[in-house]
Amino acid sequence: MSDLVTTVNPADVIASSDAKDTVSGCHAGADTMKKAAAEAGKSEILEQYAKDYPTGPHDQPQSMCPAFGSLRVGLRMRRTATVLCGSACCVYGLTFTSHFYGARRTVGYVPFDSETLVTGKLFEDLREATYKLADPDKYDAIVLINLCVPTASGVPLDLLPKEINGVRIVGIDVPGFGVPTHAEAKDILAGAMLSYARSEAEQGPVARPDAKSVGRPTVALVGEIFPVDAIMIGRMLEPMGLAAGPIVPTREWRELYAALASPIAAMLHPFYKATAREFTSAGRSLVGSAPVGHDGTAAWLKAIAQSAGVKDEILAKTSNALLPAIKGALAAAPIDARITLSGYEGSELLVARLLVEAGADLRYVGTACPRTPWSDDDRDWLEAKGVQVNYRASLEDDIAAVEEFQPDLAVGTTPVVQHAKEQGIPGLYFTNLISARPLMGPAGPGSLAQVINTAVGNKERFARMESFFNGVGTGEKSGIWPSASGRAA
Repeated sequence: MSDLVTTVNPADVIASSDAKDTVSGCHAGADTMKKAAAEAGKSEILEQYAKDYPTGPHDQPQSMCPAFGSLRVGLRMRRTATVLCGSACCVYGLTFTSHFYGARRTVGYVPFDSETLVTGKLFEDLREATYKLADPDKYDAIVLINLCVPTASGVPLDLLPKEINGVRIVGIDVPGFGVPTHAEAKDILAGAMLSYARSEAEQGPVARPDAKSVGRPTVALVGEIFPVDAIMIGRMLEPMGLAAGPIVPTREWRELYAALASPIAAMLHPFYKATAREFTSAGRSLVGSAPVGHDGTAAWLKAIAQSAGVKDEILAKTSNALLPAIKGALAAAPIDARITLSGYEGSELLVARLLVEAGADLRYVGTACPRTPWSDDDRDWLEAKGVQVNYRASLEDDIAAVEEFQPDLAVGTTPVVQHAKEQGIPGLYFTNLISARPLMGPAGPGSLAQVINTAVGNKERFARMESFFNGVGTGEKSGIWPSASGRAA
């Protein structure tokens, strides 16, 4: 795929909403780009995005380029090629970020300039590159992602063939001006792939999943969860005659069929609106929240049992065997600290529930994701415990919470953690240190308490450091100053 990876001068990359009238670059602003995209025939997809991913009172949260979410999903799938179409500077940033997150895959890129964009030659270049790339011996699918400029210019990926040489072609638009967060961009590609797989299954027999059939109804798991959590959920479901199905987003194409065949989809991360729509269209039941903590696990098992038609006595037997172990794990790993929590992964409310049950004095939860029906139980439970829940939280909201509640620990995004540490408050980056840990079942409390209590224990050390370095780098304490001897200090 190296023949697709090309560079282009970002200054030459410009978009045109009307070749005869206005030509503007990707710096034009969200409103201008949205108007251009609508005029170029993208109004339907933008309207759907507005319904699926409504913004907050401040437009949208501050986070990395949303397209990273779709790129991440494609790069994690076996036998799947990913091609970006956008400004060179954007492509560079996205590929850099993907390698930073450990992807060892080539990212395709079809370059363009003002002429190929305005004349439609860019689409022909994309089509030609896709045909060259479509090798069934290497790929099951090719994913093409329009970034801001080609989306605003109306580059019609939907006009590409749905299949070339037996390789599936999936084209999506993921503009920063229409998709609020990278978390929701994961849903865009996951939903598009499920839609494609569902249409294949409706037309006839499809490939059998690699995993051996367990002979029990499965529960598809929606959301990128820690691998141990999937194993734990499988153990929880087994006594009820159920099994854990594939995790969506999947790791290979054939898992999509197995996910759609699952009678129940567990919306562990609640922002997957397009994904939920595909499961609903396939006639599957949706269950919100997740088995975290004692109360969360009890409620989740009950909801799963009701959806699967599990008898009350079997549910009771399963719960009685599992819940005391979780209660014991919580008692063995207490958290005694005031905490504020924020993030953009979509699992913030689940972590918050676990913190509260472990004894933490949690004052605030901010999530960049929107409110959906599948997080309502979590929100209701948290608010009943006196926790402030803020959907579509901005960086300013999260920092204000740290200022107001003066926690012993601030869990959040990088700038929130930076602000907290500048105040002498320990901080933990949510994405790498909290969400990437086991959270569910008996394994959750101990895993979370270990990292939380270790960070809280550093509060005194942070206070000493803050006092020692107070003012360094500001005012007359910045720069290089000469000593009394005339040499640089």
